[in-house]
Amino acid sequence: MLRTPFYKPDHKMPFSFDLDARSALFLDFDGTLVDIASTPDAVSVAPGLTDMLHRLAGALDGALALISGRPLEQLDRFLSPLVLPAAGVHGAERRRPDGVVERRALPALERVAALALRLAAQHPGLLVERKVSAVALHYRAAPELEASCREAMAQAVEGEPSLHVMHGKMVLEALPRGVSKGHAVDAFLREPPFAGRRPVFIGDDVTDEAGFEAVQRAGGLAVRVGDGPSIATHQLPNPAAVRGWLARQLDVVAAAAH
Repeated sequence: MLRTPFYKPDHKMPFSFDLDARSALFLDFDGTLVDIASTPDAVSVAPGLTDMLHRLAGALDGALALISGRPLEQLDRFLSPLVLPAAGVHGAERRRPDGVVERRALPALERVAALALRLAAQHPGLLVERKVSAVALHYRAAPELEASCREAMAQAVEGEPSLHVMHGKMVLEALPRGVSKGHAVDAFLREPPFAGRRPVFIGDDVTDEAGFEAVQRAGGLAVRVGDGPSIATHQLPNPAAVRGWLARQLDVVAAAAH
């Protein structure tokens, strides 16, 4: 069987792992399946990615889900016509394998949005993204403003116990408490076709660490994309390497099923 190299983040030693017909696969989107872009709307989906995900989901009997900070509507738009089981907004909304969408109760975000927009109006390099269940303040175009963004978002959720601030790559996001990618993974693992399978989670950001913890707790494998400290035990260098590995898994899973 073809063995695909991974690398341990601590020692950069070669490691091999392949999926099989009893795997469950969880994938982040930005920085994992697609390259990070200057703004959320500027990402580009590589040719053939949608078809590859469709075929791999079929090979895994549907046990493939997206776990993303993006809303479901955005994921569906980028991958149209493919519609997969998915958790959006870090798990604040989740489309189950049967197609039913679960959403957390809407938090009070007006004050957060107002303060974030006020700061962004003073600094053109900042971008405020209003989601159904969250407010994100992006500072990728103005990294020197990280401290100001942290202060503003901390002030925005002060006195609001239902919210917390999650820090990702060049972004701060106000979310309902109790929402995480780990909770989303746990929910999928309680449902068919994910239940009873060995889970694999591939992600690139600090927001993926809860997902890594969930799959490793369930006896699965966590894969960090890119450098940086992580509880994930394995690593791929970039989204292109992730896409290459996924493409090879189509043949590996098909062979394992026979």
